[in-house]
Amino acid sequence: MHNYTNCPVCESQNFSPFITCEDHTVSHEKFDIVSCDNCNFKFTNPIPDISSLGAYYKSEDYISHSNTKKGIVSRLYHFIRKRTLKAKIKLVASNVSRGTILDYGCGTGMFIDVCESAGWRALGVEPDNGARKMAKDMKLKVYPGKADLVKDHPEEKFDAITLWHVLEHVNDLEDTLGFFKSRLNRDGVLIIAVPNYTSYDAIHYKEFWAAYDVPRHLYHFEISSVSQLLGNYGFKLEDTLPMKFDSFYVSMLSEKYKQGSVNYIRAFSTGLKSNLKSKSASSYSSVVYVFKHG
Repeated sequence: MHNYTNCPVCESQNFSPFITCEDHTVSHEKFDIVSCDNCNFKFTNPIPDISSLGAYYKSEDYISHSNTKKGIVSRLYHFIRKRTLKAKIKLVASNVSRGTILDYGCGTGMFIDVCESAGWRALGVEPDNGARKMAKDMKLKVYPGKADLVKDHPEEKFDAITLWHVLEHVNDLEDTLGFFKSRLNRDGVLIIAVPNYTSYDAIHYKEFWAAYDVPRHLYHFEISSVSQLLGNYGFKLEDTLPMKFDSFYVSMLSEKYKQGSVNYIRAFSTGLKSNLKSKSASSYSSVVYVFKHG
C-alpha cells in the first residue's frame, strides 16, 4: 500500500478521517478517504501501490473499459453515453475553434470517434490494454501513456484536452497536470468532468455512494478543490456545467451497493431529487469544469 504524506492540493501533512467505503466492484476491501485539515481536499489514503492498482479495474462491471451491456444498469449507461457524446463535442466546439483534441483516459475511444466524425484531429491516451485494443480496432490513434504520445508527437500542442471522469483516477497527478499546462495551446480549453461529493445523492447514500468508487477513485472533488488544484498549474476556471444523467446512474449503483439489489423507483426518485435540489451547476452529482490558461 502507498500512503500519501502530503495533500495533493496544498501539501499539508495534516489529515482527518472522512469516510470509509467498500470496493463493491472487484475486491470488497475497505478503503479510507481522508480530508485535508488545511484545504478540505478529500482523497483515498492509503491506496494500493501502482503495480497492483491495475488489478482493481479487472471486472466486466467496469463499463468504460469493457463496453459490457449486461444488465439494466449497463444498458442505461450506454443509452446515456450515446445521448451525451454529441453534447460533449458541442461543448468543446463552443469554447475553442476546431483543431486537435486529446482525450486523456479515453477508454474504448467512443468520444474520439465522435470528435473525428465532427472534423477534429483526435488522439487519445488510455493505459488499460483491453480498452485501448477496442479503440485501436476502430482505427483510432490511442497511446498507453504520455511518454508514448510524446514519442510520436514531440512538438504537439492541443486546442482542447478532455478528461471525462478520469482526473479522479490519475496517480501521477503533478506530472499529468504539468503536461496539460505545457501541451495546451495558449487559447485552448481544458475540460474536466468529475463526481461531486457535496451533491444530494452523495450525502444521501454516504459510504454506499457509487461515485466514491474506491480504490479506483484516488481523489474526491467539489468546486473549490478542483479550482485550487488546477489553479496551482496556472489554469483559471471559466465555467461549470451539470451532468444531469449521472445522478440517476449513480443512484442505481448506490442502491445496489446499499440494498443488494436495485430498487429502480427509489433510485430514480433519489436521482431526480438530487437534480432538483441542485442550486447551481457545481452542486450536481457530476460536474463539468471548463478551464483555460490564466
